[in-house]
Amino acid sequence: QVQLVESGGGLVQAGGSLRLSCAASGRTFSNYAMGWFRQAPGKEREFVSTISWTGVRTYYADSAKGRFTISRDNAKNTVYLQMNSLKAEDTAVYYCAVSRDPYYSGYAVTAFASWGQGTLVTVSP
Repeated sequence: QVQLVESGGGLVQAGGSLRLSCAASGRTFSNYAMGWFRQAPGKEREFVSTISWTGVRTYYADSAKGRFTISRDNAKNTVYLQMNSLKAEDTAVYYCAVSRDPYYSGYAVTAFASWGQGTLVTVSP
């Protein structure tokens, strides 16, 4: 059974930084894309960033470009999201996810089938 456990969320002032981590277990993830999505109160879940199974290809939402960096360590089955220059509008629950199919490269929410429980990021103005 796939398990994804996010950590690293918290309260930070605007302009600050946080690093989210997602530890995956249950099977080997090195052949699967992994990603981060977020959901703010009253809004739908949205794509933030994904990384291909090789780590070569990365994708970012326009809101994350230049501020967030995704990376992965396949030896540790872990994906990270470094978030800098945080803004109040980044406030949301951040979810880690694994692609439904191996060798996937992209950022469609529907392509991701396994989700963590989420970690709350709150950015104060």
